This record gives sequence, C-alpha cells and structure tokens, in this order.
Amino acid sequence: MLVISCMLYAVVAQGSARPFQHDMEISLFPASSSIQVKDRIDIPQRYRHDQDAPVRLEFSLHAALTIDAVEGGEIIPKKGSDTAVPLKHYMITLPPGQQTVVLQYGGTINHPVQAPGQEYSRSFGSTPGVISDQGIFLASSSAWYPQFTDPMVSFRLRVSLPDGWDVVSQGKLLEEQLKNSTKTVSWEAPYPQDDIYVIAGQYQRYTQPAGETLAMVYLRGEDNMLAQKYLDATAQYLAMYNRLLGPYPYKKFALVENFWETGYGMPSFTLLGPKVIRFPFILHSSYPHEILHNYWGNGVFVDYAKGNWAEGLTAYLADHLVNEQRGKGVEYRRDVLQKYADFVSKEKDFPVANFVSRHSASTEAVGYGKTMMFFHMLRQELGDKDFIRALQLFYRQYLFTRATFDDLRKTFSNITDQDFSPLFQQWVYRSGAPDLVLQQAEAEPTAQGFQLTAVIKQTQQDQPYNLTVPVAVYLDGQTQAVQSWVELNQRTHHLEMNFKKRPVRVDIDPEFDVFRRLDSREIPAALSQGFGAEKPLLILPTQATEAVSKAYGALAENWRNTQSNALEIISDDQLDRLPADRTVWMLGWQNKFRNHVLDALSDHDVKIDNDQLGLNKQPYSRDQHSVVLTARQPSNPDKTLLWVASDLPDAIAELARKLPHYRKYSYLGFDGPELDNTLKGQWPVTASPLSRMVVQKDHTPINNREYGKLAPRQALAQLPPVFSERRMMADITYLASEEFKGRELGSKELDEAAEYIAEKFQQAGLAPGGDNDSYYQVWQQDVGAPKGEITLRNVIGILPGSDPQLASESLVIGAHYDHLGIGRPVENDSIFNGLVDNALGVAVVLELARIMRLSSPKRSILFLFVSGEEKGLLGSKYYVDHPLVPLYKTVANINVDGIAIFDKFRNIVAIGGELSSLGEITEAVALLN
Repeated sequence: MLVISCMLYAVVAQGSARPFQHDMEISLFPASSSIQVKDRIDIPQRYRHDQDAPVRLEFSLHAALTIDAVEGGEIIPKKGSDTAVPLKHYMITLPPGQQTVVLQYGGTINHPVQAPGQEYSRSFGSTPGVISDQGIFLASSSAWYPQFTDPMVSFRLRVSLPDGWDVVSQGKLLEEQLKNSTKTVSWEAPYPQDDIYVIAGQYQRYTQPAGETLAMVYLRGEDNMLAQKYLDATAQYLAMYNRLLGPYPYKKFALVENFWETGYGMPSFTLLGPKVIRFPFILHSSYPHEILHNYWGNGVFVDYAKGNWAEGLTAYLADHLVNEQRGKGVEYRRDVLQKYADFVSKEKDFPVANFVSRHSASTEAVGYGKTMMFFHMLRQELGDKDFIRALQLFYRQYLFTRATFDDLRKTFSNITDQDFSPLFQQWVYRSGAPDLVLQQAEAEPTAQGFQLTAVIKQTQQDQPYNLTVPVAVYLDGQTQAVQSWVELNQRTHHLEMNFKKRPVRVDIDPEFDVFRRLDSREIPAALSQGFGAEKPLLILPTQATEAVSKAYGALAENWRNTQSNALEIISDDQLDRLPADRTVWMLGWQNKFRNHVLDALSDHDVKIDNDQLGLNKQPYSRDQHSVVLTARQPSNPDKTLLWVASDLPDAIAELARKLPHYRKYSYLGFDGPELDNTLKGQWPVTASPLSRMVVQKDHTPINNREYGKLAPRQALAQLPPVFSERRMMADITYLASEEFKGRELGSKELDEAAEYIAEKFQQAGLAPGGDNDSYYQVWQQDVGAPKGEITLRNVIGILPGSDPQLASESLVIGAHYDHLGIGRPVENDSIFNGLVDNALGVAVVLELARIMRLSSPKRSILFLFVSGEEKGLLGSKYYVDHPLVPLYKTVANINVDGIAIFDKFRNIVAIGGELSSLGEITEAVALLN
C-alpha cells in the first residue's frame, strides 16, 4: 500500500497545482436544518505573486449562512445573486505573509427535494442541498463552504451530529468517537477534489476488506444479506479495474443509501435511492458504473467547459463491458445506436464536445451513447493491448486533475505515434452520423475462384465520413465467415474481394462496431420510437368503461406533460383512418384501430380474439393481463404503431410510470394490477439494408442457407471471482472447533452445524431446496450398531439459473459436513475435529455459493451438504457421467436414501467440494455452466 500511495501522490504533485485546503469543524443539527462551521483555509502559494503585497480573493457562500468571525484577514460583503441557491459574494484580503484564514459561519440549509424534470424517464428528484431529520445532503451545489474561482480543494472534516447518526464524505475515515450523545466522525481527502460532500443519516454500517481498499455499505436499516451482496460486488469490480486501469485512487468505496431516489456517483462512494439499491440488476449494471467513475470523473476530473468525456468512457468500460462479458456486446451496441436513431433528430443533434450532462433521452444518446461508441471505434483502431495501455497512461498522467478530449487525443497519439486529430475532429467536434447502404453484391467465377464486387454508399446529406467498416463474407460450405475491414472515405465505395470458394452473402458492420444512424429496417419496432417520435398521435378508446377511460386519459396526460415531444390526444371516434406519416399510439382492448397493429404483425406469433391475446405461445386475457405491441407502419417503416391494452385501471396507472423504462422492447406482457412483467422481447430484424445475398453471375443456384458464423470475441477484461480468505477461515474455525465434538452422526452438534450452513445459505441469497420450503431434507436411516435408526439432514440451497432454455439442466456441488465424533485418544485428544477432511470442503463450497450468486449462472446450481457418506453418488442411478468428473477425485458423496431432491431436477452434473481448490471448482463451474 505504501508503494501505491507514493505513486498516487507523486502523480498529484507533478500533475496539478496545490488546491485550497479546508480544515473544518462542522456541527450538524438535523432537527433545525442548521449547520455551524469553523473552516481554516490554506491559500495556495500561486496566489502570492508578491510576498510583500496583500492577497485579495473573491468567494461565495449560501445566502442563508452568516459569517460570524474572521481570523487572518478582512472580509467585505459584495452584491449577492439570486441563482438556484441564493448566494452572497465576498472579497477577502490577507495581509502580506499570511497564508491561512479562519472563517466561522452558520445558518440553515433546507431546499426540499423536487420532483424529476420533464421527459427524461431515468430522472430522479433533486435538491441542491438539504439538512433535515430524514437525512443530510451537502455538496458544492449547496454553497455550504466558501467557493473560490478555482473549484479544486482538499480537506479534512470533523463532523459532529446526534448519536445514532453517521456521516460519509470522500477519502478516508480517520476516526470517530461518541461523547455526551454527540457523535464525531473525521474524514480526510488530501488529494485534489472538485467538491466537498457531506452525506449523513441514521445508518447501519458494514465493512469488508477488498484488497488494499475498504468496501463499505451504509444502509438506513439493518439488512445483512443486501450489504453482503454489495460488499462482494465491490471487491470483484475493484479487482477487475485495478488490473485493467491501475490502482484504485481512494482508500474506500462505499454504497450509501439515500432517503430519496438518486443515482449519484461521488469520489469514493455512490449515493443510491432505497428502491434502486434493491433492484437485483443494479449490482451488475449501475453499480460497476459508479465504481468506475472513481477512475473517470471522480479520479481524473472533467473540464466541463471542453466536453464531458467521462460518461461515455465509463459507459464503455462498465455497462458495455458487463454486457460484453455476458456475450451481449453486439446487442448493447445496437441498442445504443437505436437510441440515437429514435431520439436524436437533426434538430436535437449536437457535437459530443458540447455534452455536459444528460437531461433528456437525446442528450443521453449523444453524451453517453455516441461517446461510448467513439471509444469502441478507438479500441478497434488500436487493438486491445494499445487501447488499454493508452487508458492506463491517461489515468496516471491526469489523476486528480481536470482533463479534456484533447488530453485524451494526445495520450492516444503518444502511445501509438499516430495522429488522431482527424478521428477526434470527426467524432468529437462534428455532429451527425453516417448512413450506410449496401447497394449491390455480385460474384463472378475466375481462374482462381470467385471475385466479389459490391457497392457501399454513404447516404447522409452532409459530407462523407472517413470510416473503417467491418465486412463479413459468407462462403458456400464454409463454417466461419471471412471478416475484414474496409476504408470508406468517399460517398460511394466499390469493393472487390477474391475468394477460392463462392461468396453467398455479404454483411456490412454486422456487429454494430461503427457509430452510424441505423436504417429503420435494422431496428425492430419498439417503445422507444413512440417516446422519441416527433409529434406522435395518441388515440383513446371510446368504448371502454368509465373507469378504464379515466385511467387511459390520465396516462395520456401524464405522457403529454412528461415527454418532450408534443403529443396529440384524440378519441378513436374522431378519426376515420390512421395517418401514414405519423407514429401512433393506440390505447385499449376496445380501440377500433388495434387491428392495424395486428395486421402489421402477421409474420409473427401474435393472435387475438375479443378476450385474449396469444403472444409467443403465451395467453394474455383482458381481465388479468396488460399487453403492449409495436409494429412498423406498413406503408412507412420510419413510423411506428403502438398498442397498449389493459382493462385494469390500477395497472394502467402503473403503465404510465413503467413503460418509459421498457423503451427497447417490441412487445411486453404483464400480470395483474401490480404489473408484474412476464414477457418482453424484440422482433427479429430480417431486412437490413447492409445485408445482401450475393447475385451469382453464372446463375448457379445457392441451395444451402446455413451460413457460417462470425468469429467469437473476447471481452476487454474479465470479472474475477473474489474469494474471501477471512470468511473461509471463519467457517473452518467454527466447524472444526472443540465445541462441535467432531460432528458425529445423530449428535446435536451435527444438527447445529446444519443450522450454521443453512444460515450461510440464507445470507448468500440462495433459495431453500429442502422439504416444506426449508433448507433441510430430513429422513430416517439405520446406520447400524450402536446408534441404529437416526435422523439425518441434508442441507440444500438453490441458485436459480438465468437461461430459461437450460431450465431442465442443473449442476450440483457439495460435500459432507459430518465427521467421526469422539474416539480413541491420540496424544490425549479424543475429538476428531474434521478440519481437513470436511470443514475445509464445506468452507470451499460455501464460499463458492457466495461467489456464484454474483455471476448469474445459466443453469441452476444446487449447493448440497450431506450428513452421511456411507453411500456415494457414484453408485447411484442419479449420477450422470461427464468428461470433467474424472478430473475431480473427490466427487461429493450423497446419501442415496436422502436423494429425493433430485427428482425435481434432471441432467445433473456433480462435482465435488472436498479438498478441491476454489480455482478448480470455479473453472469447472464456468465450463459446465
């Protein structure tokens, strides 16, 4: 750790000027929304151009805060300003030689949390700052500390607040103490920051080492299982990013639960809302995004006046990387391009360099999506090795300083000795996107085989782009496509390629590696087109019941008030025919135009009668379900038809809120008034303008329609399993302790061991797999003299699989947890503790259960601990042979008499836990799962 710290501080010393240093004593009073501060400010040397002259500096402070005392200088109030937070401005004069000034000030800060802004579905409520009995949020937006022209600061805080409260800030937790019902917590950030955050609440705090970093969780109520999930995920992602980019720049990373819904990322912690943190997908979506922001945005800071590069880079190395690791990188990139096509019209487009923050779907599509794709294209240009080297150098050079797109350009150029100015100019400082069309593709026999000719066009109205575009050519009878890259710098490009085998199909950019405006034929109909359309039309049903009509009317008004595009609302009796030149919403089972959507979906598995919709072979009835269908306008594929139907007023109210969060889907099915989602998907794309069958000039028919596949790709980095030696040692020490007396069959100590394992399963979030929705499978068995018939218990936890197609296949991992008990003394010790024989195996499998919970395995995994090992699984009819099994000498022994659990599962592959290393077991699980 000393080496890492020295490296970081060396970078700061070389790369940035010393900031304003604040040494603060802060008292917070939630009941009265008030704050008292004593702030000792060290002025940077660069402001002292003449040591014999006074120093004059201007700063601002919240207008509700009164400066009570000044030491070391004189303050003159200046004119205030009425901004989002009312400010008072001051001029402070320090005499010659004076380097510090002490301000004492206080007052109230209590700006109520405001509702989300218009249109943007991912918006949260916000406040510039609040001190209340619900919680405390203070930041630079609160103007709670003196703010000079230069925003960069370092600080030490000693925060006092009522007993039962806790406080979080950047950097390192130094100390805490409780005295006379007042708690004092000290935080330090000695390296430059662009803000000072003080977040406080009545928290339960959880901690766990994550390498050289402390993982922390602050929850507003006790929830050990939830905390453990976040502690483990923190360790995993920190390990991955440390390896990919360099040492994590802070001493801790904390998840902090806010008292209103937020998704904020601060240096060394994230502030997430109470609902957000409990969504299961957050652990591997938004959460790694916020961890990575400690490298980009909160480690290397953004010079916002010159463009926000950090959101796109963070999206690429977090959101995109997670999807890439799951084999969904292509789907993710297509979704990014689809958002740009659906939400960014020419009027809403702007250069990436002008992006500061997202406040609408269109700003997200440019600032996050286009920027993310820019970094993806850089990676394709450089290759993974040089791309990673450039990012590592950029991180080292600019840590704790502000950086720009131009700094990125210089870094990438230095790594490769290439001039990236044209590339940055085209993608960062130019708005718009190329449109590509594959106009023709022909093959002609030659003496050496076949010559393929094709024409690729850029069809956008503005100037052609300089593009490097992937091309995939599928050859007759060949199992893998031939992939290459072509340079396009003209409006029309004539492609010529020679092959020994006959080319039968050509795809341009088949994996969406180029930022471009997708053709409507590449994009499935989806809700995003309804929410992103210019001047969409919404048609209400006239034949619905009064309650349903009222609910639909409220939904329509909600969308008209919260979506940015003008929404026209009419009833179906006001219209004779649907307009072909507009995107149209149709609401209600009774809507007279609903069949237009169904007719447009005639090629899909969609059927309807008056009371029921059949969708993907699942029935959805009017009285129990809500459905959503989308389809392209048959005569105008640039426009979309959308049908939303429910006869449940409460569900319709939920649809108004939920549907903007399902934008990428073509169809949806929901159950009941709570709107439980049971079906979602996208229609397949079958007519891309960038995919063509090759015309054979010799008229040879091509009967084989089984084309080859594209070469698999590796993710930029892999998420490592994070094993906790501390947890495993705790399991081993507990189970092998003298108090368990060797865990003999039929003993109360063995029952206590079973209860311990079941508790660990529950903490790991595994579902019960035993009898009567418990973790235990109980049966009687005669084990011979002297015990005779005894009660045995297997302990079973289930981690459900994520792939419905593999629902019939399961993987079982286990070990036995019983041992020999008390026997003949050996060296005056008669207890057979079972340390190596089974406590170690139990600890390994328990730790694997904790780890696998974080990885969303495709098959269900049964973690099974058996209480008797007389009969082995190898001899039972339930054993399924597998090539991996011989690699593991200690296959889990499972008592045949207690094997009924396997009646629920088929195609089980069993691998053992005892004496196997975690690495071996994890490798086997990865191969099998």
